[in-house]
Amino acid sequence: MPLASIPSPSQGVWYLGPLPIRAYALCIVLGVVVAVWLGERRWRARGGLPGTITDLAVWAVPFGLVGGRLYHVITDNQLYFGADAENPWYHVFFIWKGGLGIWGAVALGAVGVWIACRRRGISLSAVADTVAPGILIAQGIGRLGNYFNQELFGGPCDYAWCLEIEPGRPGTVPGALTYHPAFLYELLWNFAVAGLLLLIGSRFTLRHGRLFALYVMGYTLGRFWIEGLRVDPAHEILGMRLNQWTSIVLFLGALAYFWLTRNKTTEEVIVPEGALPPVAEGAEADPAHLHDQADDHENEARGEADEAAAPDDKTEKAEEAGQR
Repeated sequence: MPLASIPSPSQGVWYLGPLPIRAYALCIVLGVVVAVWLGERRWRARGGLPGTITDLAVWAVPFGLVGGRLYHVITDNQLYFGADAENPWYHVFFIWKGGLGIWGAVALGAVGVWIACRRRGISLSAVADTVAPGILIAQGIGRLGNYFNQELFGGPCDYAWCLEIEPGRPGTVPGALTYHPAFLYELLWNFAVAGLLLLIGSRFTLRHGRLFALYVMGYTLGRFWIEGLRVDPAHEILGMRLNQWTSIVLFLGALAYFWLTRNKTTEEVIVPEGALPPVAEGAEADPAHLHDQADDHENEARGEADEAAAPDDKTEKAEEAGQR
């Protein structure tokens, strides 16, 4: 036993009368709330209508939960099906016990957002760039749920930051009491990449999904390394875990997309056709997007007013000349 270590929570469920309050679910909800809040601020700053990201989340969250669970069940089907399964088959619906694959969550969540964007008449790529940092922060907060469930840990270690895990859990080693806190590594990595995306987004104009591509590259880069530390059962291909291969494929795909769209300049729809711009509603907006347009309209209005007033001025001068 090391001199110092991170203790695991003694429980991850609390009861409010007969109602169970699960830490895993609370972490997911908190992550979604933070992601939507940040996404709303970034969308309004870009010139979008208030409430847009919140409305899109109504589609994204249920699609994402279903996609995340499907990916987990498909890739870890041995946990629920077969003679040696650790859980009965109906536990595939017990989402509160953990088991959400981020790949499936983002993929099917994106389908939900795509449907919602088409209904609203706005660009999916613009939304993707806007919410990318928030998604990473939500992923990091969600990893706290793995902490309460005592899952997503690495091999044995004896450093001061190693995590205490109850003996007998899947992946534990007889005689070892502390393990690499893989969930914590991923949490910190996600927060760091999210901060980097916010910095890049504030200094460079990355449009058409290119900031989202950076999110995918940044996340998969860290996930490849962290996945290699994990000791929970997983399918392997050529000596590497399935999620490591998934990280490689997605990293290369995002890199190719980032390069191929480097010269894309088509207009992205931020405000749906026929809707009032945020400035007219008193909402926040990016000066580079709508304030300049508003100034132009004001200047045109002033010009029209001057032209309308000009004949009256000439008439008054003629009358004054006649009186003289």
